[in-house]
Amino acid sequence: AALQKLRGTSDLSAELEEMLAEQAAVKGQRAKNPWELFQNPALRWQLVSIVVLSSAMQLCGNDSMYFYAAYVFQEAGIPEDKIPYVVIGTGSCELITSVTCNMIIDYAGRRPLLLGGYIFMAGWAIVFMVALSQQTQISWMPYLSMACIFAYILSFGIGPAGVTGVLPTEVFDQMSRPAAYMICGSLLWFNLFLVGTAFPFIVKSLAHFCYIPFLVVCVCTALYVWFFLPETKGKSFLEISEEFRKRNFKTKTRGGFYKGPEEIKTTTL
Repeated sequence: AALQKLRGTSDLSAELEEMLAEQAAVKGQRAKNPWELFQNPALRWQLVSIVVLSSAMQLCGNDSMYFYAAYVFQEAGIPEDKIPYVVIGTGSCELITSVTCNMIIDYAGRRPLLLGGYIFMAGWAIVFMVALSQQTQISWMPYLSMACIFAYILSFGIGPAGVTGVLPTEVFDQMSRPAAYMICGSLLWFNLFLVGTAFPFIVKSLAHFCYIPFLVVCVCTALYVWFFLPETKGKSFLEISEEFRKRNFKTKTRGGFYKGPEEIKTTTL
């Protein structure tokens, strides 16, 4: 009844079947704590994926764009008393694109949104640094810088901001999800503190090229998504688990062969 009210339809056979299959798969297990996730080789790539993507959420430099926003808008000729409202507008863009991402995520897929978001952010970071370096030389450069700020935030909202939060639900089972979200939340706050503390020193050292570290993060994250993160759109939890199982740690036996977690369990029984 609760699912029918939530979904707005009475045809829930496929979803109920998936939920019951996952329930059967974790039957007899207890909820795991974060340390157990790190110790479990069968969850290695799932854990690496959420660590990489949760860290990249803050280390990509999106929040640092707001550091430059007021300066860039002032150079573009926006009246000083209007600048706070324009800065609020940039935050509104992030909110709108995040909501939009949640509306199209089931059509576009997780990987394309993440990959496109980080690739576009890397591209806009390059343009932004060039625009900042030429801001005093060319009259229209402040407007390009302003466009880069909006484009960077829009790229973040349509991809990483909307997708990263749902991944732990899709790649971890019911017994591991609470611990996975604890790890994600801890990384988000730790990396936010790290960026907030380090960014003034980065600006002081690199000046207009302060976005080079963030550019590296965006490129590396895009490469990780391309090579290691499977698509989860339209797949059941068991299908996604099988995708990760092929990537996860395998134990070597005395005969020199490698066995996955299920084969090891079967052999032991």
